[in-house]
Amino acid sequence: MSNEMVNKKHKNIRWHDMIFNIVNGVIMVFVIVVMLYPFWNTIAVSFNDAQDTLRGGITLFPRVFSLYSYQTVFKNKLMATAAFNSILRTVLSTVLGVAISSLVAYVLSRKDLVGKKFITAYFIITMYVSAGLIPTYFLMKDLKLLNNFAVYVIPGLLSVYNVIVIKSFMQQIPESLTEAAMVDGAGYFRCFWQIVIPCSKPVLATVALWCAVGAWNQWFDTFLYASSKDNLTTLQYEMMKLLSSAMQSGRDNSSMFGQESQVANTITPTSIRAAVTIVASVPILVVYPFLQKYFVKGVTLGAVKG
Repeated sequence: MSNEMVNKKHKNIRWHDMIFNIVNGVIMVFVIVVMLYPFWNTIAVSFNDAQDTLRGGITLFPRVFSLYSYQTVFKNKLMATAAFNSILRTVLSTVLGVAISSLVAYVLSRKDLVGKKFITAYFIITMYVSAGLIPTYFLMKDLKLLNNFAVYVIPGLLSVYNVIVIKSFMQQIPESLTEAAMVDGAGYFRCFWQIVIPCSKPVLATVALWCAVGAWNQWFDTFLYASSKDNLTTLQYEMMKLLSSAMQSGRDNSSMFGQESQVANTITPTSIRAAVTIVASVPILVVYPFLQKYFVKGVTLGAVKG
């Protein structure tokens, strides 16, 4: 009798698990479709003929295949310079930003830091209080950063939010590790470099991804501080100018970039917007899979242990 009850219980558990897996699978598939469809549709629009796109009805595949939108994007003479500047600023901003933020976070994570609460509060205040756009512009001018590549890197070297995230993660590292190293003669910097940094790879990878995405997508600083020099242009800024020109040509049906009016009839704001979106997204999509496992762990580990 007991064996029959046990078998019946196991059958009920299996049925419950099966129903849960089916429902969970259906929900996950629905979420994937909802999240993936807009991006896939954008790809289809970007590869579709611009004039045909105006008819609507493009879903998963191009109706009239065309590469003209991408040709228009890449034939810009400044595109190579802009891509190089964007890559360089992204690499420098990411490496230096993560290095400086992690150093500050390590200092703030130390319990023996004098005035720790005051310093932390001072940092947090800067997240909510800002001088504004005009004072910031004059500050960049006084620092001789206008029309200077350093304006892409120096102002964003330290992010208080990133510092707080890294600090919270570092506080989860057992102090016994650093204490044992100090007993053996290691200093603070050696503990930071050989113990804390290796243990903090997940959160550092997460912050690195945030820094890279932010630097890669930035264009407004180019518009404010370096728009007068073509050799300092960035990819996102050139994309913005291209999209603005396409939208203007769509409104007044005039030529785009000084070309014949028939080009305006071949390119539409919708097609250019789709092509620009794909071109700007591809680099981040290529990098993200390599950081995904660290990204998920870095975001969730502090919450799990907290």
